[in-house]
Amino acid sequence: MLLSSQMISQMISEILQLISYGLYNTVRSNAFILLILLWILGFLIILGYTFLKIIGYLEQTALSIDSIFTKEDALIHLPKELKDVEDKLNTIKYTTLRNEQLAKEAEQRKNDLVVYLAHDLKTPLTSIIGYLSLLNEAPDMPLEQKAKYTAISLDKALRLEDLINEFFEITRFNLQNIILEKSKINLNRMLEQLVDEFYPMLAPKKLTSSLVINQDIVITGDANKLARVFDNLYRNAIHYSFEGSQIEIVATKDAQGVTLRFRNHGKDIPKHRLSNIFEQFYRVDAARTSTTGGSGLGLAIAKEIIELHQGSIFATSENQKIEFRIFLPAEM
Repeated sequence: MLLSSQMISQMISEILQLISYGLYNTVRSNAFILLILLWILGFLIILGYTFLKIIGYLEQTALSIDSIFTKEDALIHLPKELKDVEDKLNTIKYTTLRNEQLAKEAEQRKNDLVVYLAHDLKTPLTSIIGYLSLLNEAPDMPLEQKAKYTAISLDKALRLEDLINEFFEITRFNLQNIILEKSKINLNRMLEQLVDEFYPMLAPKKLTSSLVINQDIVITGDANKLARVFDNLYRNAIHYSFEGSQIEIVATKDAQGVTLRFRNHGKDIPKHRLSNIFEQFYRVDAARTSTTGGSGLGLAIAKEIIELHQGSIFATSENQKIEFRIFLPAEM
């Protein structure tokens, strides 16, 4: 006997009611467990999403770190959530590229310097050999001429000694750090001795020198190293002063410390080069001769010595007046 459609509908309705009632009772009796399962499921979904996002950030950061060591100047770009990381990586990249460039420039200056010095070593040596050969070949040479050639040979030999010392200076500067041996120093006496020692070098250019110290100044520092700084500055002033001009050394003291000024009148140093003159192997005058200029280490070493004394040194040049100013703090 076939069931009527009404009976079938009623049976389906009753079955659904039973299922719904059973499901309801099941959910009701296990609600806490289901909530925990739903919470765990949600947590896993969020965790998976976060993990994938972190992996993406790490991959982008790793690629950005790799780009730090490339030669490209392009900035690093990361998602806005990593803005702080982006800024730091760009800073590191810029600093790295800048340091590499400075290292290349320093190495190039050093290589150029070696070429210049090698050429300068040959120049006085050739002259010495030439004049000594003349003296050897002409034993009956007039005494006046013989004295002249001997004096020239001696001058060239002294110049050769200076250049050889510069080579050793380069080696020492690169192989060791400067260590200070501090003691009490009478600055008045040190500067007076400096001026006296260089007095003979003033005559060829008809230079004059003045030393102005209005009080007794005693400082604590490395006497040999500071004397080397003052020697370098005074020697440079003599080399680059106009003929017949005056070199001035002024020392003053106040509660903060001691200020020294080395002034001379000469060709202005271009402003764009003033900030570089204290770099290793840097020379203001690119055209090196065998009679003037040094290795370009003098001012670099002077700066290091002064800074080791917690002081500062800088240069100014205007209207053919050049000044190197040193400040040494009261407590060093």
